[in-house]
Amino acid sequence: MNIYDFTVKDNKGEAVSLSVYRGKALLIVNTATRCGLTPQYEGLEALYKKYQSRGFEILDFPCNQFGGQTPEDDAGITEFCTINYGASFPRFAKIEVNGENTDPLFVWLKENAPEEEADEVSRAFEERIKAFSPFTSPDDIKWNFGKFLIDREGVIRIRYAPVAVPEKLEGDIESLL
Repeated sequence: MNIYDFTVKDNKGEAVSLSVYRGKALLIVNTATRCGLTPQYEGLEALYKKYQSRGFEILDFPCNQFGGQTPEDDAGITEFCTINYGASFPRFAKIEVNGENTDPLFVWLKENAPEEEADEVSRAFEERIKAFSPFTSPDDIKWNFGKFLIDREGVIRIRYAPVAVPEKLEGDIESLL
């Protein structure tokens, strides 16, 4: 099984096969609209504008599992992201990334990704959020804005911590293009 075997729902409820992204470098992100990390949308959009013409896509998967920080429905999420950040990359239906109702894509991502890259900042962030998150297993998505970078062959190359700002991913993205 690989990334192209999955079908997900877009933000209008329509099925989308991820095979439409075959041959592209992907950044898959679980996002939130009311989180302290939500301003990362600005950096994500900048990356998208800079690299999309070279075969790069960002796939946005909103999630409400971390402190209820994505209360809107799919239409409200899209409106928020467009108005506040001009986010134009593909957005999908709100999903769960941990627990018994984890979306199959995120089950696969967590099982097949290399260990999350962690620096001092991300380790400190993880310590701070332990009191707010019931998700404590090593493979769990830790919070909003966890990221997975996938190469053009569909192989997960890097798993980033939520606090990894988009600007810091540029070199890794460049290497895949």
